Amino acid sequence: MVAVTGIFTGMVFTLQTYDGFKRFQAEAYVPGVLGIALLRELVPVLCGMMVAGRVGSAMAAQLGTMKVTDQIDALEVMGVDPIQFLAVPRFLAAAIMLPLLITLADIIGILGGWFLITRILMEDAPAFLDRVFEFLDSEDYWSGVIKSCFFGMIIAAVGCYQGLNTQQGAEGVGNATTQAVVHASMWILIADFFLTKVLF
Repeated sequence: MVAVTGIFTGMVFTLQTYDGFKRFQAEAYVPGVLGIALLRELVPVLCGMMVAGRVGSAMAAQLGTMKVTDQIDALEVMGVDPIQFLAVPRFLAAAIMLPLLITLADIIGILGGWFLITRILMEDAPAFLDRVFEFLDSEDYWSGVIKSCFFGMIIAAVGCYQGLNTQQGAEGVGNATTQAVVHASMWILIADFFLTKVLF
């Protein structure tokens, strides 16, 4: 899912920028702009929202089902803290794994742009990958990684909160799942603005 998001984001962005830059004979800047846009903004946000739809909803559904079937109450009766036992591992896993997924999607997105230019548009693009990295700084990569770490925390926190506060049986599980995706996506967009303001 992340790979498909990365490659088609890279291809679409390259297609749009190449068409616009070609009007000003500035095609040579397409690789650099592609790298900056993908690493800083497009891949972390879009892949974060995709993961929210896949993982955040799964967390809410699983924990919500445990809640309405009294499994959470059973843990508490046994003296197990549900937050420590169920939420914290998911929180840490999302914060660690999302940056790794984003790094993979960055690479795939850049290769998608290269493939579009050289194999689909059949344009001469010598040293495409060299030009990508010529324009990039380490801050461009690390800003995306930092953002994705926060996005992972948001996805897990929202998914776990919705799941652990599920009510009204099976209908409540469905509602919690929907709310987890909507709220996580909304908070990712809001956090993206503030993180960008801080990082740049």
